[in-house]
Amino acid sequence: MEATADKSVHLQPALASGDAAALEKQIAAHPLLRRMKPEHVKVLAACAMLVQFKEGELIFREGDPANRFYLLEAGKVSLESQAKDEASVTIQTIGVGDVLGWSWLFPPYYWHFHARALEPVKAIFFYGTWLREYCEQDHDLGYELMKRMAVVVIRRLQATRHQLLDARRLHPISLLAPNG
Repeated sequence: MEATADKSVHLQPALASGDAAALEKQIAAHPLLRRMKPEHVKVLAACAMLVQFKEGELIFREGDPANRFYLLEAGKVSLESQAKDEASVTIQTIGVGDVLGWSWLFPPYYWHFHARALEPVKAIFFYGTWLREYCEQDHDLGYELMKRMAVVVIRRLQATRHQLLDARRLHPISLLAPNG
């Protein structure tokens, strides 16, 4: 069965000034963005809104254009990879306080995994394409985001490495050529 991202994302724009201020506080309190300069938090908030996903909903699909990222506020998300005509393999499960999506910041801007809600998810959605433009204008903001997202990339790489090691333990591969 081919995975398809559900287009029924439940967006909750923070339009009222009180809502915008509350969103800024949420953003500033998230582990990824703690101790960011207030002016950078304002830029981030200008590119953000609250979203929700239902249990089982595909948030994004491996290979699709990556133009956004999420700060998880509630729920759990499975990061999965899938070979053609094979079942998905969970690479990592992430939850509250984690970041979903780093591919929006690094060329070629395509998702490297599927992301699926394992339970109802609430998150802060960021328009990555808008943020890339802001980063081009404000290199301090770009550098801060790059440093922080690099940590996310390293965690994903380590999770993938652990999956490969687990698979190798379960299905050892002989490195020696068979005797003929």
